[in-house]
Amino acid sequence: MKLPYVEYEAPATVAEAVDLLAEHQDEASVLAGGQSLIPLLALRLARPAVLIDINSLSELSEVSVTDGWTAIGALTREYLAEESEMVAGSVPLLAAALPLIGHEAIRSRGTIGGSLAHADPAAELPAVARALDAEFVVRSRPGDRVIPAAEWFEGYLATARRPDEILIEVRFPTAGPGTGVAFQEVARRHGDFAIVGLAVSLTLADGAISDTRLAFSGVADVPVRAADAEDLLVGGAPSPELFEEAARRATAGLDPPADLHGSSEYRKKIAATLVRRGLQAALDNAHERQ
Repeated sequence: MKLPYVEYEAPATVAEAVDLLAEHQDEASVLAGGQSLIPLLALRLARPAVLIDINSLSELSEVSVTDGWTAIGALTREYLAEESEMVAGSVPLLAAALPLIGHEAIRSRGTIGGSLAHADPAAELPAVARALDAEFVVRSRPGDRVIPAAEWFEGYLATARRPDEILIEVRFPTAGPGTGVAFQEVARRHGDFAIVGLAVSLTLADGAISDTRLAFSGVADVPVRAADAEDLLVGGAPSPELFEEAARRATAGLDPPADLHGSSEYRKKIAATLVRRGLQAALDNAHERQ
């Protein structure tokens, strides 16, 4: 389908983009990678009056590590983050998830900020951000605002970003020593959105689990942290029995949506399996990184 008529703006600076958002508010959409927005426009599921193309804003494509945080510009292409040694070393969970996003052609245009601003609950990056307690930096005329991941995701394709704000950066805590990661998912075929996905981060100290993070994709209208399972794991010695109980606790309160790809109960069983597999994979990765 042809795209609908839309007024097109290409700001040269972030300040110009902010001014355009302040002027047009809900009538504007921001174009970054376009891998989600363009299909929505073609299907008439999105009908903005103004399209604000930020692809020339190179200042939003920087990656830096400082004071225990890894800051990734919102316009950073997914494939560049995937190939970055800095990202692999400082945010290994993000590095583990990136190759699972669509196909190479998608990742060559798709952006970190675009995926997280779109906030599809079946996508990989929202689960990573929720697992790691990432921070989202948005900018408007009054200044910058920092939004924690726990508050960013408000519902299906809905975030805490206001109409006059632009996402400029996402900050991930830098992984500490003894940390292993894994991103597990079950999909109909490679490149599809996962039926269920799981982001796992596990940190070992003196043979015990000192920190663990578990966040599901595809089981609700937002990424879901498995807090009860995390509490169980911290302080415990890794074992199949511990991981089995963690899987039970992680899925006890889940009520995933059903669709033509599987029932709610089927998704819940997949989720439990991914917890067991993901924890073991993260444990193995922690040993490899020591």
